[in-house]
Amino acid sequence: MARLLASKPAEFKLYAPQAKKVILSGSFNKWDAKKLAAKKDSKGNWVVKTSLKPGRYEYKFFVDGAWINDPRCTSCVPNSFGTHNCVLEVK
Repeated sequence: MARLLASKPAEFKLYAPQAKKVILSGSFNKWDAKKLAAKKDSKGNWVVKTSLKPGRYEYKFFVDGAWINDPRCTSCVPNSFGTHNCVLEVK
């Protein structure tokens, strides 16, 4: 019998003290630039939490209307727009 893979909590953080709005977008939400809004803490860090099933995901931050890569991400892949997407592996 196949075992269902449980979702695991994933936290994404971006330091952008001047930003007005930060959205997390990626292959896990069909690149929806509206759904996963981050919340800003007192130090200028934007944090968003979601649950992801094990797998490989590509993502970026949408900051005040511009796509930004996660500076803490160590793995990136080229995308069809001539830039790169960050990669997250959920085990």
